[in-house]
Parts: sequence; structure tokens; C-alpha cells
Amino acid sequence: MFYVGLDLGQRRDHSAIAVVEKVLPRLLVRHLERVPLGTSYTAVVSRMREIVQHVELRGHCALVVDGTGVGAPVVDALRAARLGCELCAVTITGGDHEHGHGGAWSVPKRDLIAGVQVLLERGELRIAKALLEAGSLVRELLDMRITMAGNGRVRLGADGFGEHDDLVIALALGCWRARQTQIGLGTSRLTGI
Repeated sequence: MFYVGLDLGQRRDHSAIAVVEKVLPRLLVRHLERVPLGTSYTAVVSRMREIVQHVELRGHCALVVDGTGVGAPVVDALRAARLGCELCAVTITGGDHEHGHGGAWSVPKRDLIAGVQVLLERGELRIAKALLEAGSLVRELLDMRITMAGNGRVRLGADGFGEHDDLVIALALGCWRARQTQIGLGTSRLTGI
């Protein structure tokens, strides 16, 4: 099974795509991609169609999309495109607990990032060095920081440390869904996509 994470950006941040294959006991990063800045969301939907219709992924994938902010209309466009795979929208929050069902979830950002960290520490996540964006992903992972704002809010990200976190978030979304299915949570598939 393949899990495709899509972090949405457009003007300042890239949209990013990560494809993870579950080959128990590991998750293997098979594809990483940054969509060029300024790319329309319509073009992103078209690119996602190309990816999920690839011969290896067709009928064996789940698309996990950052549904935060402007993500909601893009999720609607992805649903309307009838991509032929499970579609799960994740609103990334600063909260303490994940919740949701079916195709809509709210998940704390720290849980997404921690999931990737745990997989890496256990040796359960493998990133092929030959991937074009592998170096960028590793830099983003190393640049992740937890900072405390003056108002007491905790911020998790790479902003201000030289890199964005778009590839990390795309990877984290795919890994989150793969781990959910591994432990038996939220395994119901959407129909009519």
C-alpha cells in the first residue's frame, strides 16, 4: 500500500508531495517532490492525478492532504477529480489530541512530526538517498525546532532556521496515515471519490 502526503503551499511555501510505501515492518520513502512556487492549485490537483494513477499506485494508495486554511477548497477539488484512491483531509492543529473519522481529521502538528521521529529512531522509515529531494528532506528534519513565543504559545517548525518544513509535513502526513492503518484506526475507505 502507498500513502501519498500532500502539504499545500503556493506563493511563499512550496506544495510538497511524499510517497511512502508500506512494506512491513518498514515504511519506504519512494518519491519526494516540491511543486514550483506559484503553481496553481488546479495544476496541483492534476499532478496528484498523475501520481495516484501511476501503475504501481493505482488502486493501492491513500492520499492524505493538509486541509488546513486554504486546503479545504483543494480537498474539494481533489474529491471532485475522482482520483480512485482513499482521500483523507487532515487539519493540522496546535491542540493536544487528534480526532475525526472517515475522511476528515484534526491532528496536532507535534504528533505528526513526532511520528516521523519515532519511525526514524526505530529504523522503520527508510529514505532512499537517490531521491532528488532527499537532501532537502534531511535538512528540513534537522532544522525542525520547538520555540516558545512571548505569549506562551509553542511553535513547531523550521521557519527562521534556513529551510521550510513542507517536505517534512508531506512525509509526516503519509506516515501518519500508514501508522493509523497499521494499528487499526480509521481504516474505513471513502467511496465515490
